[in-house]
Amino acid sequence: MEKTHAAVTGKGSALSRYMEVVVGSSSWLAFLYFEWCMLLAPVPGAPGLLLRKIFWPPLFGSCGKGVLFGVNVVLRHPRRIHLGSSVVLSEGCILDARTGGEERAIVLEDDVILSSNVMLSCKDGTIAVGKNTGINAQAIIQSTNRCPVKIGRDAVIGQRCLIIGGGNYNIDRLDVPIRTQGIRDDGGVAIHDDVWLGGNVTVLGGVTVERLSLIHI
Repeated sequence: MEKTHAAVTGKGSALSRYMEVVVGSSSWLAFLYFEWCMLLAPVPGAPGLLLRKIFWPPLFGSCGKGVLFGVNVVLRHPRRIHLGSSVVLSEGCILDARTGGEERAIVLEDDVILSSNVMLSCKDGTIAVGKNTGINAQAIIQSTNRCPVKIGRDAVIGQRCLIIGGGNYNIDRLDVPIRTQGIRDDGGVAIHDDVWLGGNVTVLGGVTVERLSLIHI
């Protein structure tokens, strides 16, 4: 939180801070192309799907064939996002790849589907999702403090699931605010192949979910 606050409110012009925090590049060409593509984000219906299919793939670190981008998808540092073939990003998804020094912050392999309003968020972390995995509506997956989240192939992540690697602060000191004590290194989250997490399941850092597991609440 502190790093984000400093980047947003720190020195430099508002435009330079925007380019650093949102675009992830100081290049004017990258900035202008990003802005053009974001103008296409709210375009509805078939025209919007077609325009985004044409213009959005160059935004990413890599993008396979047949990727579909729904309306109002939000991107941060898209060059750190890598998409396989036939990936679907449904309406309202957020892919935030703000990770210093990591060029593959978010990796979605072939045939991954993100349903509406899914958030993938990296703050000095990485998220990798294997082939044929579906992530249902309003799920939140976050990786912080170099605690990766890895989801295998053929997994089903239910509605409103919460999966967080590195989500806990240190709390050893009583003389300083918790938010200034840093994030614990919990090793991240590993969800293996062919796992089903039902709706509203929470998986925190340090947890491994083995193959063929079913978790419901």
